[in-house]
Formats: sequence, C-alpha cells, structure tokens
Amino acid sequence: MIDFKKLKQIYQFSRDLSLKDIQELLEAAQVKKFEKKSLLIEEGSHKNELFLIKKGLVRCVHINEKGDDITFQLIPENMIVANFDKILYGQQSRFNFEAFEATHTLSLDYDHMQSIFESNHKFESNRKFFFQKILRNLLSRVESFVLFSPEQRYLNFINDFPELLHRVPDKHIAHVLGITPVSLSRIRKRIADKGKKNK
Repeated sequence: MIDFKKLKQIYQFSRDLSLKDIQELLEAAQVKKFEKKSLLIEEGSHKNELFLIKKGLVRCVHINEKGDDITFQLIPENMIVANFDKILYGQQSRFNFEAFEATHTLSLDYDHMQSIFESNHKFESNRKFFFQKILRNLLSRVESFVLFSPEQRYLNFINDFPELLHRVPDKHIAHVLGITPVSLSRIRKRIADKGKKNK
C-alpha cells in the first residue's frame, strides 16, 4: 500500500513522474529515526545514503583545526541530507551531519537509487533536475557572500527559514551566515531600529 505522505514528500524532488513510476522509490526507501545529537553521516565516512527529512532538523557541522564546532548548514523538514563529497567526488565526508532534534527520515541507498533510475528512463531528467537543484543552491550560497551584505544574508535567511529562528541558537545561525553572534545581534538591532523609524 502506498504511503501518500511519503509520496508527497518525495514528489517535491521529482517531476513528470506518475505515481506508478515513483512507487519503486517508495518501496526501496526505509524509515529511519535518529535521536537528538546522533549522527546521520560522520566526518570521514564514505556512507552513500540519501535522507529525506520527514520531521526534525539536521545540522551540518565542520570541526576546524582549532577544534571549533562550526555550523555549515541547517537542514529542516522536506530537504535532503546526503554525503555529496562521496556522490560528487568519490571522497569521504568533510562534515558531520548531526540530528539537532529527534529526526525522522526516509532513507535510500544512492547506488540502489541509481539502479532504479537506469531501469526507468523517466527518472533520467529527474536525476539531472536533482543535481541541478543542488548546484543552484550551492552557487546561490557562494554568490550571497560576494553580492550581499551580512544584513541582507540575514533577511534572506529569515525569509527562507523563518521557523528556524525559534528552533536554533543564534550562534549556529551566525555561523551559517558567516558572521559572529555579536554581529548578528547588531544586525537585528539595526533592523528593529529601522522598523521603529518607519512607524
């Protein structure tokens, strides 16, 4: 029996596919649950698994040479967690992917997914769409550090992920924006002051 909730979540990352077409993916996917602070993917791992987040939040973490814990990305519901170092470059993961909250996922082995794609030509355009989306997101982030001020990056962040402001400490949001927590506080104060002047 098809789980239409899973179907809806997976369909967001697909296009031009019938329910019958993606039933193969649904049957191959496994439900996996992670307790808070447990790792979906560990730094140094060659794990080749995709996770679609049904519920919860994942923090992509890098430990620098000083031993500092740096949040590279925050990944909420309906987004994909994957070891893209392995998928794109055949290398081990440079990051830890940690469940910041209790997290429920749909998990699919990437190699198995590829074999499903190869057996159904309709999946080919979706594979390209999937990687194009990843590259667009990465390019958009790089461009934001070149083209936008820290304040504009913050405004873009709260527009894209408003719910995360209440779920994540400021220090993690500051890391994602490439600024310090002190700078984040100053940005918020400036925005609040502008709001008061415009009233």
